[in-house]
Amino acid sequence: MAQLASRYSTLLCSSSRLASARIALAPLASRSRWLATESVSSSPTAPPPSDPRIGRIVDDISGLTLLQAADLVTLLKSRLNIQEIAMPAASAAAPTAAAPAEEAAVEEKPKEKTIFNLKLQSFDAAAKPKIIREVKALIPNLTLIDAKKFVESVPQVLKENMPKEDADKLKEVLEKLGAVVVLE
Repeated sequence: MAQLASRYSTLLCSSSRLASARIALAPLASRSRWLATESVSSSPTAPPPSDPRIGRIVDDISGLTLLQAADLVTLLKSRLNIQEIAMPAASAAAPTAAAPAEEAAVEEKPKEKTIFNLKLQSFDAAAKPKIIREVKALIPNLTLIDAKKFVESVPQVLKENMPKEDADKLKEVLEKLGAVVVLE
């Protein structure tokens, strides 16, 4: 049944293409609404169908107006549960030729970094105790002595693989305390 519906859909699509081609070729002055509903006659060179029922169906469909054919396609799709399939465009060759140039342009742009390492570069000597406390709070397994050694051996990476938002917030806090922090 689905195969028969697919054949109907193909037949209706081809008949609608013929009708739209006929409308496009009509002179501008004579175009009107009635041309859109003009019936499309079947081609006399088409081979006769093997099943007489199919022949009758084709004759009935070819006698429909374009609007009636569109309604038929919609009804068949809904009744037979046929999903929409994107048809390839006839002018697909032109975009594919431009695709390598577009890909090259995309590759030239550096990808925006989203994960950063927070590195303590230096600090103000007066702010050293505050920075040691902040480092100890940032790295929970450090003792106060280890945090002091860490701060005194700058430049050091405080945190690795941080999201940009968190890294910016932490950088701002440390800079307020008097530290020079770099995002890598």
